[in-house]
Amino acid sequence: QVQLVESGGGLVQAGGSLRLSCAASGRTFIGWTRAWFRQSPGKEREFVAAISWSASNTNYGDAVKGRFTISTDNTKNTVSLQMNSLKPEDTAVYYCAARLGGNSYTSVNYNLWGQGTQVTVSS
Repeated sequence: QVQLVESGGGLVQAGGSLRLSCAASGRTFIGWTRAWFRQSPGKEREFVAAISWSASNTNYGDAVKGRFTISTDNTKNTVSLQMNSLKPEDTAVYYCAARLGGNSYTSVNYNLWGQGTQVTVSS
């Protein structure tokens, strides 16, 4: 059984940077797509970024495009989200997700989820 574990969240001042990591343990699936979503209280889960297995395709939500970068390591077991120029509105719980299909902006299309990591951006 595959598990996704996020790490790297924390408290940062506006304009700062954080790097989140999502590590996969257990059996992995060749060809899976990995993604990041985020959710803040009272809001729907929001698409942040996705990366294809080969890393040849990446997608970003409009709110983070140009500021966040998704990447994967050489083993494909870890997916990272580099977050720069952070804003208070980036405050949320960030979730790592995976699916066997292609990149998707829709959370329901992902069937594997991590537990989330809190990111708080202060003013």
